[in-house]
Amino acid sequence: MDKRFECIVVGTGGFGSSCLYHLATRGVKVLGLDRFPAGHDQGSSHGDTRIIRQAYFEHPDYVPLLRRAYHQWRELEAWSGRELMKICGLFLAGPPEGEAVSGTRLAAKAHDLEVHDVSSADLARGGERRFPGFRMPDGFDVVVEPAGGYLQVEDCVRTHIELACKAGAEHQSGATIIGWESDGRTVRVKTESDEYEAASLILTPGAWANHLLNDIPGMPTLRVLRKTMHWHQVRSSVYDVENAGQGFLFEMPYGAFYGFPSLDASTLKLAEHSGGEVVTDPLQVDRSLRTSDTKPISRFLNEVMPDVDPQTDRHSVCMYTVTPDGHFIVDRHPEYDNVFFGAGFSGHGFKFTSVLGEALAALAIDGSTELPIDFLGLSRFQS
Repeated sequence: MDKRFECIVVGTGGFGSSCLYHLATRGVKVLGLDRFPAGHDQGSSHGDTRIIRQAYFEHPDYVPLLRRAYHQWRELEAWSGRELMKICGLFLAGPPEGEAVSGTRLAAKAHDLEVHDVSSADLARGGERRFPGFRMPDGFDVVVEPAGGYLQVEDCVRTHIELACKAGAEHQSGATIIGWESDGRTVRVKTESDEYEAASLILTPGAWANHLLNDIPGMPTLRVLRKTMHWHQVRSSVYDVENAGQGFLFEMPYGAFYGFPSLDASTLKLAEHSGGEVVTDPLQVDRSLRTSDTKPISRFLNEVMPDVDPQTDRHSVCMYTVTPDGHFIVDRHPEYDNVFFGAGFSGHGFKFTSVLGEALAALAIDGSTELPIDFLGLSRFQS
């Protein structure tokens, strides 16, 4: 195997796989390195599905990136012949002044997006029938985004890597990264068994970000959180995706919970977005199911979704890598012009992988990108 490349991508989960694809399809001789195989379940990008939406309550500045992300997902589907993104609709429920409802309304207004408002008064007058299978808490408003849906997460990662390799990329799993260095012209990446050189480097290390990025000036410490995803048996067809079932998010007084329509008419996936235990070593994360994992989920289901069995049928554990402000970091290294990185996607990043992979590839190839990523820069932590 040749040890010299134009670009190396370290970490080929959601974001790195997209970088690999965009670099390869632009004709770059690129190598992707990862400790684990494509579509693995040891990091953050697994568990069947991830929500995608445009009216972004976290901040309206994400919306232009999301519009481009939707385009890129559809393009990836066209090139691969696979269905990767399903638009089934999504609703967010919570107090009208809460982050989810008020933030969604703000983003929709700022970018002229289609959302449908259902006030607590409308729900009290019978509007709750619009959401069969759900008991809406008193005082909640609901916003419905018809353009929302979900992504098939492992298929997205594998498809990016497969098409990248077809375009000439090399991808090596089983590669444990020891470290990297740059002199501004050439980068060197050392694994347990080899050393590689390239003109540029993109670091997308996920939960291993503190290990590989902590020497970057101004880089904040990122919190890695253990998160569980749960699948529960359903007792009604109202949740089926083929029966107009939608994705959902509830901002409850004791936490934020999100879920998906039933894809198999048998089980439904649900998770808590809030909370999470700090992980000190991503290789040693506890993947068992604990009472502390199931208790809030069972409470939510008992209160809000009576037609779902509150006992977990199966589960999976992933990790959030969280920045101090909950927003992503996508930037160029402040000391080395040929090193770029994406990290701290804070539990809401996967939907952006198609577009931020494109942005990082453009930075590595062209030195700049027209995509609006300045608000995700590292400098915000220095001001």
